[in-house]
Amino acid sequence: MSSLHATRAELGLVVLYLNKAEARDKICRAIQYGSKFVSNGQPGTAQEVDRSTTLARKVFRLLKWVNDLHALISPPAKGTPLTLVLLGKSKNALLSTFLFLDQFVWLGRTGIVKNKEATDRVARLSLYCWMASSACAGLVELGELKRLSRSMRKLARELRDTDKYEVHTHILHTFVSATDCLR
Repeated sequence: MSSLHATRAELGLVVLYLNKAEARDKICRAIQYGSKFVSNGQPGTAQEVDRSTTLARKVFRLLKWVNDLHALISPPAKGTPLTLVLLGKSKNALLSTFLFLDQFVWLGRTGIVKNKEATDRVARLSLYCWMASSACAGLVELGELKRLSRSMRKLARELRDTDKYEVHTHILHTFVSATDCLR
């Protein structure tokens, strides 16, 4: 097994572990109670970490960037056009970068990282990554819809001579199975 295959397998296991709601909850709870213990009720950085952990949603994205990193190095589905593969991989890279940088933004907003200017720059960069990732995702969806439309037209031409009820049933089945692949 090559090192890339081994890396994919190991990263897949990490993704499986992190996708469990209880795993993320345990990590977040450990951060919350650890900072509560360190602060000992006294004002300061540890108490800010405790507050932001309980109030902010960002902490629940902890290590979520690993999912898109895993999707980035995974092989694409067979028959997918190169442009859609490249757009999809770009989306994964940009979203992974956004989620990774967002952890540093959270650290800055909690007070662990004291450099506000650097935190603001990272926040801006992470938002640009999110925006570009969203644009790539939209283009991928449009490309997939175009492919689906083209295949449905081809199928309709092939089935033109058969019973109309059969054609509609077959097209509906094809559409349902194709939309399941997009999820």
